[in-house]
Amino acid sequence: MAKIFCVANQKGGVGKTTTAVNLAAGLVGHQQRVLLVDLDPQGNATMGSGIEKSDLSKTVYQVLIGHAAVQEAVQRCPSAGYDVLPANRNLAGAEIELVDLDERELRLKNALHSVAHDYDFVLIDCPPALSLLTLNGLCAANGVIVPMQCEYFALEGLSDLVNTIKQVHAKLNPDLVIIGLLRVMFDARMTLQQQVSEQLLAHFGDKVFSSIIPRNVRLAEAPSYGMPGVTFDKASRGAQAYLEFGAEMIQRVQTMNIMQGNSAEVKP
Repeated sequence: MAKIFCVANQKGGVGKTTTAVNLAAGLVGHQQRVLLVDLDPQGNATMGSGIEKSDLSKTVYQVLIGHAAVQEAVQRCPSAGYDVLPANRNLAGAEIELVDLDERELRLKNALHSVAHDYDFVLIDCPPALSLLTLNGLCAANGVIVPMQCEYFALEGLSDLVNTIKQVHAKLNPDLVIIGLLRVMFDARMTLQQQVSEQLLAHFGDKVFSSIIPRNVRLAEAPSYGMPGVTFDKASRGAQAYLEFGAEMIQRVQTMNIMQGNSAEVKP
């Protein structure tokens, strides 16, 4: 049974899609079966996986409104070997159409049931806003991975996201937890980033992943070639960091499974 994780942050430009794409590739590098769901109308995770979004007849949009099954819309990332439930600009219209549909916030969760046994991990790349699309992602997920830069304003955005997750946990998805915070675009030479990193560790403890993703030009170049950085230049510091993060995610999921096996109720 797949573990489903949202990659989410209400603040834009924090490396959310880079994290989703490269974590997917990193997990495949550790022999995991992975589905990446692109829930952002910009379709950047789709393009970054080497899939031409304008050529697609079936995407996550058709899945959400009930016109296609997940299996019909899935594409394969040619360079990294994970599956993609792609998105394009049509997804922007889903916000309006979903409003009138039954169980509008559970459409993605219900659709993913049919493929839950086909994958070890399902990663959902959410748009950088609290929208009905993001809500679908949070309702479908077992947990949230929060990529964030170690900068002052990122802490303010993190507070908003934590409050959102608490509300979804209380009202819609009691299984939802924060899996961890991932420090991205990290430059150890900057004193402020080191200070913010220390604040995160002090406040969130083991909820902060030990993996740190450095600021890396090869990761930034990879999307223009339609490839995850992990496969574009496996030897780069950024690629190696995401491979390490993939291994840490597998370990964290194993720990979650042990906790669930030993407890009738798992606290968020």
